[in-house]
Amino acid sequence: MTLPGPETYPLKNIAIFASGTGTNAQKIIDHFRGNPTISIALIASNKPDAGVLDIARNEKIPTLLIEREKFFRGNAYTQELQSMDICMIVLAGFLWKIPPALIHAFPGAIINIHPALLPKYGGKGMYGHFVHDAVIASGDHETGITIHLVDELYDHGKNIFQATVPVTPADNAETIARKVQVLEHECYPKVIESMLKKKAIGAND
Repeated sequence: MTLPGPETYPLKNIAIFASGTGTNAQKIIDHFRGNPTISIALIASNKPDAGVLDIARNEKIPTLLIEREKFFRGNAYTQELQSMDICMIVLAGFLWKIPPALIHAFPGAIINIHPALLPKYGGKGMYGHFVHDAVIASGDHETGITIHLVDELYDHGKNIFQATVPVTPADNAETIARKVQVLEHECYPKVIESMLKKKAIGAND
């Protein structure tokens, strides 16, 4: 029996949405570099000076600058994304809430990574050091990451994956952030690949 080669499978195009420097985006790009069936087809950002756009230019990946009015009151760029055959939207430090139009256009195909063990420390305004400060203030003995599906509420969709790191008395928000970032960089690309391989999503596929 001869199995089909990877070239016989349809290419799965990923769009990464990010608002900051793009460290997670870079790790995802590196992970899928040369992959014959999964491609980082687009980098989108709501900030024209975001470092992630420099990464996209260096990697020769098309970019999309997201404007507030069109995102929240227009078509949320659904037509542009669908025209590129995007099958998964990966949020990697994207700070705007995803509008219903985009969620409905890509059901079960938008994922986010959060630097805490949801449902703890989620919701509006809970990102970056705000999350880690809350972990310290609570006296928790562990924290970590949550990768989850995106719905109409902040940090609310179904959890897909969690991983933990210990919080010691010597830790502060900065040291916790470093521990959590290691988990993000290690786990996010693998979870994305696993979802695609298992055909856990079906938008435009």
